[in-house]
Amino acid sequence: MASILNKRLHRRWPWFRLLAVMLVLSAMILIYLDARIQHRFEGHRWSLPAKVYSRPLELFSGQHIALEQVLFELEQLGYRRVSQVNRTGQMRVRNHQIEVFIRGFRFADGSQLGDKITLQFSSSKLLWLKGSANQPLSVLRLEPKRIGGIYPSHQQERELIQLHDLPNGFIETLVETEDRNYFNHHGLSLTGIGRALWANIRAGKVVQGGSTLTQQLVKNFYLTQTQSWWRKLQEVPMALLLDFHYDKDEMLEVYLNEVFLGQSGQQAIHGFGLGSQFYFDQPVHELKLHQVALLVGLIKGPSYYNPRYHPQRAKQRRDLVLNLLASRGVITAQQSERSKAYSLEVVPMHSLNLGHYPAYMDLVKAQLQRDYRSRDLSTQGLQIFTNLDPWVQHQAETSLAKVAAQLEADYADLTPLQGAVVVSHRDSGELLAVVGDRNSRYAGFNRALYSRRNVGSLIKPVIHLAALSQPQNYNLVSLVDDSPLSVKLANDSDWYPENYDQKSHGQIPLYKSLVHSYNIANVRLGMAVGVQQVLNTLGNLGVAVDLQPYPSILLGAIPMSPLDVTRVYQTIAAEGFNNRLQPIRYITRVDGQLLEQYHYKVKQVAGSQATYLLQHALQRVTREGTAQNIYRYLPKQQTVAGKTGTTNDQRDSWFAGFTGDYVATVWMGRDDAAPTQLTGSSGALKVWGQMMSHLLLPEYGVNIPSGITYLNIHPDTGQVLAQDCAAGVKLPFVERFAPQQSATTCD
Repeated sequence: MASILNKRLHRRWPWFRLLAVMLVLSAMILIYLDARIQHRFEGHRWSLPAKVYSRPLELFSGQHIALEQVLFELEQLGYRRVSQVNRTGQMRVRNHQIEVFIRGFRFADGSQLGDKITLQFSSSKLLWLKGSANQPLSVLRLEPKRIGGIYPSHQQERELIQLHDLPNGFIETLVETEDRNYFNHHGLSLTGIGRALWANIRAGKVVQGGSTLTQQLVKNFYLTQTQSWWRKLQEVPMALLLDFHYDKDEMLEVYLNEVFLGQSGQQAIHGFGLGSQFYFDQPVHELKLHQVALLVGLIKGPSYYNPRYHPQRAKQRRDLVLNLLASRGVITAQQSERSKAYSLEVVPMHSLNLGHYPAYMDLVKAQLQRDYRSRDLSTQGLQIFTNLDPWVQHQAETSLAKVAAQLEADYADLTPLQGAVVVSHRDSGELLAVVGDRNSRYAGFNRALYSRRNVGSLIKPVIHLAALSQPQNYNLVSLVDDSPLSVKLANDSDWYPENYDQKSHGQIPLYKSLVHSYNIANVRLGMAVGVQQVLNTLGNLGVAVDLQPYPSILLGAIPMSPLDVTRVYQTIAAEGFNNRLQPIRYITRVDGQLLEQYHYKVKQVAGSQATYLLQHALQRVTREGTAQNIYRYLPKQQTVAGKTGTTNDQRDSWFAGFTGDYVATVWMGRDDAAPTQLTGSSGALKVWGQMMSHLLLPEYGVNIPSGITYLNIHPDTGQVLAQDCAAGVKLPFVERFAPQQSATTCD
């Protein structure tokens, strides 16, 4: 009997062994899946792109700022006009008053809380601010505008949210629509699986899922979107393990940030935070019931129910969700009907990389790549706060586009005319705006940074600064010879510089040679000072060039970018102090902790007395010289210092200058360097003037350095006149080296 039993067991042993092997393999697979689940869930759950923001708009009582600018910036931030303000993201405008419910924002130095604020304006001034309790506010800081990001290779954007960020009813809508028993099951719904299994068997393939929210999370977070039996076999145990290790709220929060809701070009739209921005241009906490229903409805098929391409399908799906909520008592029938009466309210398609400022972003990325690893920039969720001023940027973009179009209409052979604009803050060196193409949204060749064109007469102030830095030898009325000149070149040929008006003007005061941009006089001055000394001065101003000291440099045969030119004029405007042009203010971690702050680095590179004299001469350029047309755009009482620049055959039109708080450079020309018929005054100056005419410009402030004195000077002889002589011009001098010879009469 025992022998028979042993034989039976021996015959069955292979089945026991197979079963044992299968159990061991299953255990190993479960251990592997369990480790995989916990490793990713406990580690970095997402590759978070760095978010790049503009500067925040700061508002305070008595501030000189136009209501128009504040409205523009609020609209850029997605605030919506309503008749009654009662929720964040809403605003109402009446007469000279804005009532707005601002959003909160976490800055590195503290949080700005959301509140209902009233702003009262008068003309171009903010009179006062009050909070919701009618208490006066001294200062208010709006949240900054998101202007871009630095993305991981898989191009997945993220806008992380937490449960408390959701509007009331959001979780109920999601759970009732996708997984009614979510809070009661352990990761699987047997009834759902049975229903889906029967449908798939009848179809002979996978056509329906019985997935719970937990299974959907596993699919999105760990697996692929492919419908297959193998994926379902992995999905089931992983859902059970996930539910075993983590509580429902934690899994739900991950689901909210992982669910797939659509596609924007190469970027996948994951999570309700990003979906809300993508479809409605609003933060998720501002969504209303009909908008929530649309987003939740998209889970079933983001492409099939895409509200931009298939609005009828999307509305039917949204209304189905609303009907479901009403049938289950989550909302009333009246609420359902009111919500179904709304249109989809989906905003026009826009790129989620927020690529409205590609030229500025080039500068930001270049600086970041010097200081950070690429992986950290695209995965750690850094927050980059820049100095970009949306209002200044807007005026720069629109002015360039408008003037370029008008010039092309006026001059048939100008097409295609291109341009670039760079604007910085005069005192701090903060970069406020960068435009690299007349189509400012085009992320192609960035002329503001990379187009190096000869600067023409923009070099002449550098020559004068080199001369005025020797006060014992030169002042504003030192005589310079503008008679015909022949210069022997290294190749033994002769060079004959000529003035634009084809005339020579004899002996003229130094300041007039700059005011009227006389080529011959400036060449003589530069050669007397030394061409190498002029190049050294240019290097001190912020632009080092590796060029041989040829005389042609004195007429601007120096290729520079608009950014380079701005560096030069920024230093002149800052009274000889070189401020590094700064695109970034500070960087924080994803939790708001300050990581790095970019402090201003100031170094005096030119004497304050010489710089002051040069500034005065540049003011006369706009009052009585080649840049007089600037006052077609600006009021006469506004002091402007600047210089036009035109290169050979009018291939390049330049204007660089400063007034109020701003330093700006404009270049116009053709990419093929063909002649344009434009001078600095008839081209670039128009863009500069039009842009500045839309900015509030404080008075031109400057500190008169010690040791400077003003004298009334005869404009032709350079002799000192009595202070009441109307024939004289009042000019500044370094007191120790001021003219001593006095005229006996006022003539």
